[in-house]
Amino acid sequence: MGHVLPEELSEVVRHLESAYPREGCGVLLRAGEEGPWRFRPLRNAHEAPRLAYAFDPREWLAVLLEAESRGEHVACVVHSHVDCGADFSDEDRRQAAPEGHPLLPGVFYLVMAVHAGGVRDTRIFRWECGEFREFPFSQGL
Repeated sequence: MGHVLPEELSEVVRHLESAYPREGCGVLLRAGEEGPWRFRPLRNAHEAPRLAYAFDPREWLAVLLEAESRGEHVACVVHSHVDCGADFSDEDRRQAAPEGHPLLPGVFYLVMAVHAGGVRDTRIFRWECGEFREFPFSQGL
């Protein structure tokens, strides 16, 4: 299956820390299972951006079309939580799997807890057996 996440996450960390005190968001794209990774930051368009994130629909469509043209797929959705833990919250679950059906099956969800502008914790989740389950995260930041 290759690596769950790229070895280098500094670009992701910089984006999420720069979004503070709002939740930051974006996606990690990948060409195939062993191809190079690419981080694509997205603007948080949620009406309450300190509490949740939402991709702007037009920007999200543009990212998907761009990825398709480059032979990439969405491998991981990335977002931060502001001044709280890196849990996969009830709101995250509602957005990622409305009515109990995942919108992006097989895609990982990386959550980074950002406190006072710095990443303090990182956790990764994926839909398996009818729910979002945490995966071991052993990469250093």
